[in-house]
Amino acid sequence: MSEVDSGAAGPPDEVLAEIVDGGVAVVTINRPRARNAVNGAVARGIASALDEFDDSPEVSVIVLTGAGGTFSAGMDLKGFLTGDMPTVEGRGFGGITEAPPKKPIIAAVEGYALAGGFELALACDLVVASEDAKFGLPEPKRGLVAAAGGIMRLPRRIPYHVAMEIALTGEHYPAARLYELGLVNRVTYPGEALHGALELARTIAANAPLALAATKRVVVESADWSSEEMFRRQGDIIGPVFTSADAMEGAAAFAEKRPPVWKGE
Repeated sequence: MSEVDSGAAGPPDEVLAEIVDGGVAVVTINRPRARNAVNGAVARGIASALDEFDDSPEVSVIVLTGAGGTFSAGMDLKGFLTGDMPTVEGRGFGGITEAPPKKPIIAAVEGYALAGGFELALACDLVVASEDAKFGLPEPKRGLVAAAGGIMRLPRRIPYHVAMEIALTGEHYPAARLYELGLVNRVTYPGEALHGALELARTIAANAPLALAATKRVVVESADWSSEEMFRRQGDIIGPVFTSADAMEGAAAFAEKRPPVWKGE
């Protein structure tokens, strides 16, 4: 849900998507006047962009951010009251919380990441935040529950008792505190979160795309694997990576002391 009344509607292009450079794409929630509150158009726009970039051989890493100095204040309450649901079937809230992309995705957080906005960040694999960013799950203050993954993902990312405090108090927590807890990867100066996220994304994207996607899949899915099955299931995922052209290229580039040229195959 949203901690902030969404106010006026945003511009027509409520989600912007572009490939920048170095195998990195950026998806921007573009409703700054509404503090990037998520409505149906935003959810559909994010889902569409993620599908496009998941299928694009030009993209290895995705960055999700918000325009105008705010990541997202959560669900658009005014839209919700008119029946505009901020979900996509099969993808959940914001077009991402139930089915994140196959490729690594980084949240670049300025300002508020509250309620559904925090849940968008939790659906990402890494988080870069400015030092004045605030996170929170204020749903209990509104008689609601953080149902878009927040109360399920949070205790898997940080210590149980701290997750309980965040979930039950509904208070705002600064980026520095979440950095201490390991939820935020990097903290930047105000206004520099996207720059920091792009820097991290380019570092990741310099690696082989098939290896990145397989690594993410194992990390995400292995939490539910038993000790008896974990190496078998990992092998099913990573086997094609070891026989790929990129694996041969990586070895050749190392031997020849040159940068590898990845083809994603």
